[in-house]
Amino acid sequence: MTQTSEGVNGLTSVPALLQRNAAEFGDKAAYREKELGIWQNWTWSEAADEIDALALGLLTLGVAEGDFIAIIGRNRPYLYWAMVAVQSVGAVPVPLYSDASADEMAYVLDHCGARFVIAADQEQVDKVTDVQGGLSQFEQMIYLDPRGLRKYDHANLHQFS
Repeated sequence: MTQTSEGVNGLTSVPALLQRNAAEFGDKAAYREKELGIWQNWTWSEAADEIDALALGLLTLGVAEGDFIAIIGRNRPYLYWAMVAVQSVGAVPVPLYSDASADEMAYVLDHCGARFVIAADQEQVDKVTDVQGGLSQFEQMIYLDPRGLRKYDHANLHQFS
């Protein structure tokens, strides 16, 4: 593999590398995660399909090229996929530490002008909800884990599905 200022073998983005890997290694394991003691596996093709679906969902919500999208949570395949999906639609991923306080998140979200947030769970949703009144650009939030969020106002809150 040759890496130059032109990228890896001429590929200049992570989404391009993903598409190459899906084509060349489609049925091979790309991601693994242990959940409830059982290993979950995703092939390169499955990961590419998940990322494409999320990218289309982001476009449906109104994400535009150049938008900043915050991604909050621990290291999980879905959050890595979110970073690639965001890049695929020309937006900019802004990862935040899941242990950041609401005020720390507010600073980053407002400073970059994030219109959208992808949050792992209720804890992260609550932090953003607590500070959303002070965020000048914030519009929509997507969450991964639905536990505890059933009775929330879902006008601007969407489940990652």
